[in-house]
This record gives sequence, C-alpha cells and structure tokens, in this order.
Amino acid sequence: MADVFMAAGIVLLVSILLSLYRVVAGPTVLDRILGGNVIGAQTTVLLLLIGLLYDNVGMFVDIALAYALLNFIATLGATKYFLRRRGVDLEVEGRKEAAE
Repeated sequence: MADVFMAAGIVLLVSILLSLYRVVAGPTVLDRILGGNVIGAQTTVLLLLIGLLYDNVGMFVDIALAYALLNFIATLGATKYFLRRRGVDLEVEGRKEAAE
C-alpha cells in the first residue's frame, strides 16, 4: 500500500514542477498567481500523502489545513494587489456598471 502512496507522491511532484513552469513563464501576472495557487493545492495533498506514509495523518491534516488557508489568503491578497496596481479596481468597476 505504501508503494501506491509513494507513486502518487511522485506524480504530484512532477505535476508541481509542471505548474512551476506556468509560474515562471506565465504570459500574465494572473496566470502566474493561478500557477502558484495550484502548487499550493498540490502541496496540501502531498502533505496528506506524507501523513499516510508515516501513519500519522492527524498531525499532517492540521498542517495541511493551515497551509491551505495560508495559500488561499495569499492568493487573494496577491490578486487584489496586482489588479489594483494595473488600475483595475473590481469594486469600483462593479459600482460603475450598476449605476449605468
């Protein structure tokens, strides 16, 4: 059974490397942010697989949940920052459309 988890972990690592290419060579900033978010989600699953391999899932679930929450908040913050830096404020745009 450990072989299945090890194979899944290797597949996840390869997938993380492919997503890292998107982060480095992304055509836009938002593509790079999305690639970083995908890496964070895959790392969360990888943490759970490590917990299964070491037969200590409880501790790794706590770590994975904290990491997933941190990844989500960082993605929201980076997206908001880069959208405002480009001069696009979604809240202001939404109010302009509603006013028209």
